[in-house]
Parts: sequence; C-alpha cells; structure tokens
Amino acid sequence: MSAADIEIRALTEVEADAALYRDIRLEALNAHPEAFGSSHEYEAGQSLSRFSARLKGSSVLGAFRDAQLVGIVGLAIQQGQKKAHKGMIVGMYVRPDARRAGTGRLLMEAIIEISRHRVELVQLTVVRDNEAARRLYAGLGFQEYGIEWHSLKHDGRYYDEILMAMDLLEKSN
Repeated sequence: MSAADIEIRALTEVEADAALYRDIRLEALNAHPEAFGSSHEYEAGQSLSRFSARLKGSSVLGAFRDAQLVGIVGLAIQQGQKKAHKGMIVGMYVRPDARRAGTGRLLMEAIIEISRHRVELVQLTVVRDNEAARRLYAGLGFQEYGIEWHSLKHDGRYYDEILMAMDLLEKSN
C-alpha cells in the first residue's frame, strides 16, 4: 500500500459514515487507551446517532483505501470570542495495516489545509512516548511548547502529553 492508494475525504453525519467512524474510533480507544481522553467503555455505550451528531458538529476526515476507512483525524475549533482563532487536532488514528505508508501524513496535511481556512493557530497533544507521532508532527512544522505532566491516567499509570502547535499565519509554513 502507498499514499497513492489513499483517498482523504470529510466524514458526514450519514449513517454509513457514522458507522465506519464508530468502528474505527472504538478500535483506536481499545488499542491505545493511553492516547485518548475518552475511553472505549464510555464510547461503546453511545448510540450511532451520537457518533453521527459528532460528525455533523465538527470537521472529521477519513482516509480510505478502497471502501475501507483506515484512518481518522478531527479539528475542533475553540469556543468563545477570545479563543476562536485556535483549533485543536483531535482523534488522530491510523489502523496498523495502513501505517508507514504515508496515511498519517496525508490526513495531517488535509486537516492542516482545512485549518488554514478557519483558524490562525492549530494545536495538538501527543503522548510523550509516541515517538513516531512526534516525528510526524514535527516534520509537518509543529513545534513543541510544553508538557502536561500526568495528563492522562489509565489502569493506574500516568501518561504525560507533549503540547505542540503550528502558527498558520507564519510565512514559513
């Protein structure tokens, strides 16, 4: 598989997209509970209509190989007059068989392009031990600006998150 085999498109609130999104989101939460603020247990109890509503109220992109959804990423715009210039990249996940083929980079490039039309600054957090993701984000121009100690706790273990941002107004991006 290569990046040429991947199509990136927005996921919509239609039932088919919502079902695909629910499946990959639950897979992500189950496979990497340390990397997400939500839990598999909580989201598995949510109705399909809740996933549909989530897609309707935000920007979520999917990476497709043929008709299979192999990756997702979202953009959440901060609320409030003084924070509306910032967006947060959330829910990034690529299925194992689609990794190391450029899928994550394609998803990130697409969500950054969407962000350029909606916000001035885009932020994300990544678990400190996830070196591959940190390299990907840094390679795209994100800069580390801090660390949130004990950001997440799963099964009695704490996980620190690296805070990263990209200024979309800088000419060098």
